[in-house]
Amino acid sequence: MPAGSSRKRERQYEHIKEGAEERGTSEGRAKEIAARTVNKERARSGEAKSAGKVSVRDPKSASQRGGERSHSGPQGPTRDQLYEEARRKNVEGRSSMNKQQLRKAVGR
Repeated sequence: MPAGSSRKRERQYEHIKEGAEERGTSEGRAKEIAARTVNKERARSGEAKSAGKVSVRDPKSASQRGGERSHSGPQGPTRDQLYEEARRKNVEGRSSMNKQQLRKAVGR
């Protein structure tokens, strides 16, 4: 957390980090997700010294959006995301599948 952060933001950071780790995200990635989310919220609420255009103009906060942008876009989820879903569903032969095959195997 940046120096001078409020206790609320510190709690928010820990909550987001723990949630990401519970979903199977690595510790480093969970820290990155939490820091980015908290920093964006700080920028939106005027707590940060500077803020990027996207942070301020985005109509929904990260917590309101709730992963809405995840797994979307022109190509959908990544191969790694599909692989993890296939692993959770115990799909046989998933390690040798390409993105298209994984998409079909998990029903997307």
